Amino acid sequence: MTEDELIATLFAPLAGPGGLGLKDDAAVLSPGPDEDVVTTVDALVAGVHFFPDDPPEAIAAKVLGVNLSDLAAKAAAPAGFLLALALPAGSTEAWLEVFARGLGVAAARHGCPLLGGDTVRTPGPLTLSVTVFGTVPRGRMLPRTGLRPGDVLYVSGTIGDAALGLALRTETMPGLSAALNAGLSVEAQAVLSDRYLYPRPRLALRPALRAHASAGMDVSDGLVGDLRKMLAASGAGGVIRLGAVPLSDAARNAVACDPRAWAEALTGGDDYELLVGVPPDATAAFEADAAQAGVAVTAIGTVGDLVDGIALLDAAGQPARFVRGSFQHF
Repeated sequence: MTEDELIATLFAPLAGPGGLGLKDDAAVLSPGPDEDVVTTVDALVAGVHFFPDDPPEAIAAKVLGVNLSDLAAKAAAPAGFLLALALPAGSTEAWLEVFARGLGVAAARHGCPLLGGDTVRTPGPLTLSVTVFGTVPRGRMLPRTGLRPGDVLYVSGTIGDAALGLALRTETMPGLSAALNAGLSVEAQAVLSDRYLYPRPRLALRPALRAHASAGMDVSDGLVGDLRKMLAASGAGGVIRLGAVPLSDAARNAVACDPRAWAEALTGGDDYELLVGVPPDATAAFEADAAQAGVAVTAIGTVGDLVDGIALLDAAGQPARFVRGSFQHF
């Protein structure tokens, strides 16, 4: 297909009203008079953020999902997205058809239509970039910098599944991949692999965040490192009880197979869960609203003054040390 045929056939059916049928060089968003627009962008590169042989529908779900996770952390409602697609030589129409179908499923599930974008050839690896737009009531975007002393720190869902799913496929630590592949059941491996392939942006927490939270960010590069980033951005310290961090049964089984999987789960990234600060007098209401939304949340620490520093305590209450805190590109 030509570029115009590719857009008209595969991507125009995904466009929302603001995308103008993908027949123009721009899109239109019309937020309400009492709303702010929140925007974020993430790029994914084959061989860095996903495996080149991952299913096309999983790549589509990930490139949209990681951006929607950022919106979820800001308590924003999705409004639409732009897609830049750099295709290497050898890309086939069959691959693109499955990719577009998966992208359409993810967009419809989260109410985030395609608004436009660009499609080019590249001599390098497959590269995708999504810019997503959301809306919040004016002045109500949930900042990373809003933590205050006494706030309780929560995480959503479970931590470490995706990092361990990646560890099943590559040596993130010497021998860990072999230990997990030999020691985990097929069912546990499937759970971890699925969490790596398909992020779960926690958009359902939006009402609870708007009503009760003081600060939020998504956990994408590893919980330990992202905790440090959020506390530093707020000029705060804190006590973090790593033994309280929620792990799935599959992740617990991984730690039983190889104790090093615990550090991998806490620092490996790709969680796309939310890290949230909640004032102490709002914790009961926040937990109730999160339960109503069907999203598990777990308290893992308390914010203190900056002079207190950051204490990472293991299950025995002893200081925990990690070789790395999070994934780093550079």
